[in-house]
Amino acid sequence: MKQLLYSCIFLIACQIQAQQSDFKHIDFRKADSLALAFKSADLYDLQELTNYLTTGLTTDVERFRAIYMWVCTNIKNDYNLYLKNKRKRQRFKADSLKTQNWNNRLKKDVFRKLIKDKKTICTGYAFMVQQLASLANIPCEIVHGYGKTSTNLLHESDMPNHTWNAVKLNDKWYLCDPTWASGIQNAETLTFTFDYNDGYFLTNPELFILNHYPIDTKWLLFEGTTPAFRDFLEAPLLYGSAYKTLETHHAPKRFHNTVKKHETVSFTYQLQKPVSDNTISLIIDNGTSDRHVSPTTKIINQNLTLEYQFNAVGFYDVHLMIGEEYISTYTFEVKG
Repeated sequence: MKQLLYSCIFLIACQIQAQQSDFKHIDFRKADSLALAFKSADLYDLQELTNYLTTGLTTDVERFRAIYMWVCTNIKNDYNLYLKNKRKRQRFKADSLKTQNWNNRLKKDVFRKLIKDKKTICTGYAFMVQQLASLANIPCEIVHGYGKTSTNLLHESDMPNHTWNAVKLNDKWYLCDPTWASGIQNAETLTFTFDYNDGYFLTNPELFILNHYPIDTKWLLFEGTTPAFRDFLEAPLLYGSAYKTLETHHAPKRFHNTVKKHETVSFTYQLQKPVSDNTISLIIDNGTSDRHVSPTTKIINQNLTLEYQFNAVGFYDVHLMIGEEYISTYTFEVKG
């Protein structure tokens, strides 16, 4: 199955790259300025809000951009509700009736808080994007599935835990995640800070799949053989900064890796834009201490390749850094 996945990714690479560049010629400044101009708008008349956001915009992608940007910069992430939902779903995991009753209660709570306080969880973000897009006559779907983060590594028995959107523009479907694009949640203080991440807007499906897996696999937007859920679970861990920096992630294919001492390990990526090789480093953590290392680096046509050798046996967490930003994480068991 893994070999089929890698072959599939290789065969559709050209199509995926084209998808990313479909709207490179569009200047979104007007759409963004409209979104920012109506920050005080409420959610009691969605048709009026949609009209405000789309006035004077001539293409569906610009209209959708204004809608998406408004949602991402005006709706706060309700972390308390997220934690409550997580606890309830875990508690009722083995009881489908109680799970359904909780989901029905949650929908009411999500909608009430969304309208009244402009606070919500992922289902509310996706709902609001879908509603506004539909009022602008833009086909948009809510996609339910699994989201993998550094604080929520998943297992095969876990229930779906995340929601995002698919939007149809110029007869092609694209993926976006308004929840993760909106800002940063501090798990310790339970405070939310708006910090828009444009990398989650019309994202490359090959990158998106590393931490999003839909229940309905048609929303992977892969042609031919679809990647398996197991491959998603075993994929490396990506951070939000990866979406600002990477076009695609090629290797290592898995989060957990086993190598031999002195074996050369390759890390390969395609960058969205040029970066200086002196900003690239790896953090090698052996569980008791960590150190920054400068791997052998090669950048050709924005294809980035790093090479590194472990000189001692052990178990290591390895983090790719570009500047001060965490991009991805892997583990390596090094044997003699």
